[in-house]
Amino acid sequence: MKNRTKLIAVVVVTAAVAVPSTAFAAGHVFRPDPYRAHSFVTGDTPLIADGVAIGKNVSWYKSSGLGPAASNTAPGASAEERYIPTDVFPGAELPDGVTLTEAQGINALARIGTNLERAGLSYDDVVSMRVFLQNPEGEEEMDFAGWNRAYRQFFANTNLATGEVLDVQLGSATTEPMVVNRARPSRFALEVENLPVDGWLVEVEVDAVYSR
Repeated sequence: MKNRTKLIAVVVVTAAVAVPSTAFAAGHVFRPDPYRAHSFVTGDTPLIADGVAIGKNVSWYKSSGLGPAASNTAPGASAEERYIPTDVFPGAELPDGVTLTEAQGINALARIGTNLERAGLSYDDVVSMRVFLQNPEGEEEMDFAGWNRAYRQFFANTNLATGEVLDVQLGSATTEPMVVNRARPSRFALEVENLPVDGWLVEVEVDAVYSR
């Protein structure tokens, strides 16, 4: 018990010493509005936020993990090709440079948009995101670049200072984004050995907050 008491005392003292160099660095402690979420963003065109602070009285929505929907029923399609969204890519024909991860990412994010709408929300309300990527068949690692191209079709595609809509990449082409959205969620992305559905290369879950 004595050792435990000493440990607690050390932690308390350490915390008291550490706080002034961080939270008090600007002369005050940041506190989010109790009814709002505040994203910390660096620069005018970042990909993601540095983090998000959520007020104690914010109403928020937490999604389940969601992957792409199987829509490609073409004979001979591989497990991964079944999840090419044929409403975006007719006949499951991918334009130059568009990867399977990119196509599946677009598919998964479109499904998330539908679920957000059912909950009375939109992509603009998303404040955090977790992404799980599996390496495509025959590849040694995840296709992070393809995922980022899919992500930017729905998020982080405006200049925060000017409001200008940014062009984004769809494979090798430069296009307007599918959904114009200034939101920069906090985000992490991990490569995993296997996703739960055969053929999935992407699974995403999000947190979104309701407006005051």
